[in-house]
Amino acid sequence: MNEQIPVLREVDHGTARLMPDVDRERAWLLTVDGAPQSYVDLDAPDHLEFEYARRLGHVVDGAAGEGAPLDVLHLGGGALSLPRYVSVTRPGSCQDVVEADGGLVALVAEHLPLPEGSGVTVHTADARAWLESAPAASADLIVGDVFGGSRVPAHLTSLAYAREVRRVLRPGGIYAANLADGAPFGFLRGQLATFGAVFPELALVAEPAVLRGRRFGNTILVASDAPLDLPGLTRRAAGDAFPARVEHGEALARFTGKAVPVDDAEAVGSPVPPEGAFGIG
Repeated sequence: MNEQIPVLREVDHGTARLMPDVDRERAWLLTVDGAPQSYVDLDAPDHLEFEYARRLGHVVDGAAGEGAPLDVLHLGGGALSLPRYVSVTRPGSCQDVVEADGGLVALVAEHLPLPEGSGVTVHTADARAWLESAPAASADLIVGDVFGGSRVPAHLTSLAYAREVRRVLRPGGIYAANLADGAPFGFLRGQLATFGAVFPELALVAEPAVLRGRRFGNTILVASDAPLDLPGLTRRAAGDAFPARVEHGEALARFTGKAVPVDDAEAVGSPVPPEGAFGIG
């Protein structure tokens, strides 16, 4: 057997570590400054280990007919877990990945290379700058999964950013964002108000304990200008190994409360997670 050894490297925005999974021969966990970022199994690219990643996968699964290719823009790359998933579940998809950390891009390309013909192109750039230069109506799905350390950057939380997302999406396209927050949910409520001011259809996917304020955690915001497949998303989220709930309509409006959209001048990043919130075993 070839024993895999951890890889440690200084990248542009911190210290990255690739750690082999002892239970899967070619699976790796990526952390940056100790915060888990991605999990990739090179032998099973459709395996999504993290709960939030599986919930993003549920959105992908309902974005079009089974196996139909999509044009996807990923804002935030990590180790490319979700692009790999899209490549194998929706062959022929064309995907652009925007990752600001060039050192991280190089590390992933060296140790976790994409297979030939993946249809994935990785760009080293700021996510918002790339979005603002992207052609209108050019994406079926945009995934927002950008974290500076453990926080979503402020410039990816504003009304102007949400408007750019809608401009780049095709009619009927979907935006899905990984957001992290805990009670009293000031950041998350602001994001719901912000995207609700731009998109007529919203949903939120989260573990019930997070929504009840019992712990800090990831939530998935889903937005579109067309009706979402809520029954399908609800079924997939509820059937997960760690079941999640889908909030929408009046229940989501009650959760959002009196929060107002956030403009660039007032935008702030997501809160700093409590110690141990995203620790690894």
